[in-house]
Amino acid sequence: MSALKLGPVRQVGYVVKDIEKGIQEWLNLGVGPWFYAEKVSVQDFQYMGKSSDMQMSVALSNSGYMQIELIQQRDETPSLYRDFLQTCGEGIHHVSHWVEDFDEKSKTLFDLGYTIGHSGNIGRKNGRFAYFLNEKLPGTIIEISEMSGFKEKYFKSIAETCLDWDGSDPIRR
Repeated sequence: MSALKLGPVRQVGYVVKDIEKGIQEWLNLGVGPWFYAEKVSVQDFQYMGKSSDMQMSVALSNSGYMQIELIQQRDETPSLYRDFLQTCGEGIHHVSHWVEDFDEKSKTLFDLGYTIGHSGNIGRKNGRFAYFLNEKLPGTIIEISEMSGFKEKYFKSIAETCLDWDGSDPIRR
């Protein structure tokens, strides 16, 4: 049995310049349907410890048990998404671990020398997320996402819908 300190990776996040084009490319591969929010409300967003009002769009789907997230930042506010586009272009940005014990998992990463690049709260109560960086793993961003309440139910319903998707209604706004 594996002794994963954070649990399994549950999501791969991609940063894109054009989210609708990104959705179409994944649809061409048979991944869908996509649950698309043009404006995602992020509370308490911080980049490198400073408050920010970053605006983004997000699309979610599942390929089997793995959630695929597409993110398009809608402004030039400082964030790890903006930094990634400027230095790397589009592509895989982070892997995410979904956790119930957010504070404990954050402490695990802090103890291993990680720092928070950006963080916030999505999905009402218990929707915290944080992206962790470590110079020992350059180019690697690890997200932990608090999974309970609304966000847990929403992500579960996306996964269930994708398992039985018949190709109809490919983009659900």
